[in-house]
Amino acid sequence: MKTISLFLLLILSACGQSDNLGQPQLTPEQVSLGFFEAIYVDRDVEKAKKFVAADIQDVMDHYHIASAVQRHVLGLSMKQVTMSIDEIDIDFFRKFTDDVTVIVKMQGLKGGREWIDDRTIRLHKIGNTWIIVEILQEKGRIEG
Repeated sequence: MKTISLFLLLILSACGQSDNLGQPQLTPEQVSLGFFEAIYVDRDVEKAKKFVAADIQDVMDHYHIASAVQRHVLGLSMKQVTMSIDEIDIDFFRKFTDDVTVIVKMQGLKGGREWIDDRTIRLHKIGNTWIIVEILQEKGRIEG
Protein backbone atom coordinates (compact mmCIF):
# COMPACT_ATOMS: atom_id res chain seq x y z
CA MET A 1 0.00 0.00 0.00
CA LYS A 2 2.88 2.40 0.79
CA THR A 3 4.38 1.74 -2.62
CA ILE A 4 1.12 2.63 -4.36
CA SER A 5 0.77 5.79 -2.27
CA LEU A 6 4.32 6.89 -3.10
CA PHE A 7 3.76 6.15 -6.79
CA LEU A 8 0.53 8.18 -6.86
CA LEU A 9 2.21 11.06 -5.00
CA LEU A 10 5.06 11.04 -7.55
CA ILE A 11 2.60 11.13 -10.46
CA LEU A 12 0.55 13.93 -8.91
CA SER A 13 3.59 16.05 -8.16
CA ALA A 14 4.73 15.69 -11.78
CA CYS A 15 1.39 17.06 -12.99
CA GLY A 16 2.11 20.65 -11.89
CA GLN A 17 1.90 23.38 -14.51
CA SER A 18 5.05 24.14 -16.45
CA ASP A 19 6.04 25.93 -19.62
CA ASN A 20 7.21 24.25 -22.83
CA LEU A 21 10.78 23.97 -21.54
CA GLY A 22 9.75 22.10 -18.40
CA GLN A 23 10.22 25.16 -16.18
CA PRO A 24 7.53 25.75 -13.55
CA GLN A 25 4.99 28.41 -14.44
CA LEU A 26 5.57 31.61 -12.46
CA THR A 27 2.68 33.20 -10.61
CA PRO A 28 1.86 36.90 -11.06
CA GLU A 29 3.45 37.50 -7.65
CA GLN A 30 6.68 35.75 -8.66
CA VAL A 31 6.86 37.66 -11.95
CA SER A 32 6.28 40.98 -10.18
CA LEU A 33 8.89 40.37 -7.50
CA GLY A 34 11.31 38.93 -10.05
CA PHE A 35 11.11 42.10 -12.13
CA PHE A 36 11.59 44.49 -9.21
CA GLU A 37 14.37 42.39 -7.66
CA ALA A 38 16.20 42.37 -11.00
CA ILE A 39 16.03 46.18 -11.19
CA TYR A 40 16.50 47.16 -7.53
CA VAL A 41 18.54 44.33 -6.00
CA ASP A 42 20.47 42.66 -8.84
CA ARG A 43 20.55 45.89 -10.91
CA ASP A 44 20.34 43.74 -14.05
CA VAL A 45 18.17 45.15 -16.86
CA GLU A 46 18.63 42.05 -19.05
CA LYS A 47 17.34 39.81 -16.27
CA ALA A 48 14.34 42.12 -15.74
CA LYS A 49 13.42 42.14 -19.43
CA LYS A 50 12.27 38.51 -19.35
CA PHE A 51 9.34 39.57 -17.13
CA VAL A 52 7.96 42.35 -19.37
CA ALA A 53 6.21 42.78 -22.73
CA ALA A 54 8.17 43.76 -25.85
CA ASP A 55 7.19 47.45 -25.73
CA ILE A 56 8.49 47.78 -22.16
CA GLN A 57 11.65 45.91 -23.16
CA ASP A 58 12.21 48.53 -25.89
CA VAL A 59 11.95 51.35 -23.33
CA MET A 60 14.31 49.51 -20.99
CA ASP A 61 16.79 49.06 -23.85
CA HIS A 62 16.75 52.82 -24.35
CA TYR A 63 17.82 53.45 -20.73
CA HIS A 64 20.36 50.55 -20.62
CA ILE A 65 21.18 50.56 -16.89
CA ALA A 66 19.10 49.75 -13.82
CA SER A 67 19.49 53.17 -12.19
CA ALA A 68 18.11 54.86 -15.33
CA VAL A 69 15.21 52.37 -15.48
CA GLN A 70 14.48 53.10 -11.81
CA ARG A 71 14.47 56.83 -12.42
CA HIS A 72 12.76 57.12 -15.83
CA VAL A 73 10.56 54.04 -16.17
CA LEU A 74 9.54 53.43 -12.56
CA GLY A 75 9.97 56.98 -11.25
CA LEU A 76 11.66 55.81 -8.06
CA SER A 77 15.41 55.60 -7.43
CA MET A 78 16.21 53.55 -4.34
CA LYS A 79 19.03 51.47 -2.83
CA GLN A 80 19.10 48.64 -0.29
CA VAL A 81 15.55 47.72 -1.30
CA THR A 82 13.39 44.99 0.15
CA MET A 83 10.02 44.31 -1.38
CA SER A 84 6.81 42.42 -0.90
CA ILE A 85 3.45 42.06 -2.55
CA ASP A 86 1.13 44.63 -1.01
CA GLU A 87 -2.01 43.76 -2.95
CA ILE A 88 -3.13 41.69 -5.92
CA ASP A 89 -6.52 41.87 -7.57
CA ILE A 90 -6.85 38.18 -8.22
CA ASP A 91 -9.03 35.62 -6.53
CA PHE A 92 -9.43 31.90 -6.09
CA PHE A 93 -10.36 31.52 -9.75
CA ARG A 94 -7.01 32.74 -11.09
CA LYS A 95 -7.05 29.98 -13.71
CA PHE A 96 -9.82 31.89 -15.48
CA THR A 97 -8.20 35.33 -15.19
CA ASP A 98 -5.94 36.73 -17.89
CA ASP A 99 -5.30 40.22 -16.44
CA VAL A 100 -4.23 41.16 -12.93
CA THR A 101 -2.99 44.25 -11.17
CA VAL A 102 -0.26 43.89 -8.53
CA ILE A 103 0.98 46.47 -6.04
CA VAL A 104 4.56 45.92 -4.92
CA LYS A 105 5.62 47.60 -1.66
CA MET A 106 9.26 48.64 -1.49
CA GLN A 107 11.34 49.71 1.50
CA GLY A 108 14.85 51.08 1.26
CA LEU A 109 16.96 54.19 0.99
CA LYS A 110 16.11 57.13 -1.23
CA GLY A 111 18.67 59.91 -1.11
CA GLY A 112 20.18 58.27 1.98
CA ARG A 113 16.90 58.38 3.93
CA GLU A 114 14.52 55.57 4.82
CA TRP A 115 11.73 55.39 2.27
CA ILE A 116 8.60 53.29 1.78
CA ASP A 117 6.77 53.41 -1.52
CA ASP A 118 4.86 51.21 -3.90
CA ARG A 119 4.50 50.63 -7.60
CA THR A 120 1.48 49.19 -9.40
CA ILE A 121 1.84 47.00 -12.45
CA ARG A 122 -0.58 45.19 -14.72
CA LEU A 123 0.15 41.68 -15.90
CA HIS A 124 -1.41 39.69 -18.72
CA LYS A 125 -1.40 35.93 -19.14
CA ILE A 126 -0.27 34.73 -22.56
CA GLY A 127 -0.56 30.97 -22.80
CA ASN A 128 0.80 29.77 -19.47
CA THR A 129 3.07 32.77 -18.93
CA TRP A 130 2.40 35.97 -17.01
CA ILE A 131 4.13 39.10 -18.32
CA ILE A 132 4.10 42.71 -17.18
CA VAL A 133 2.28 44.79 -19.79
CA GLU A 134 1.96 48.13 -17.99
CA ILE A 135 3.59 50.12 -15.22
CA LEU A 136 0.83 52.34 -13.87
CA GLN A 137 1.34 55.98 -12.93
CA GLU A 138 1.62 56.53 -9.20
CA LYS A 139 -0.66 58.79 -7.22
CA GLY A 140 1.87 59.79 -4.56
CA ARG A 141 4.29 58.58 -2.01
CA ILE A 142 3.30 56.57 1.06
CA GLU A 143 5.92 57.67 3.56
CA GLY A 144 9.15 59.61 3.57
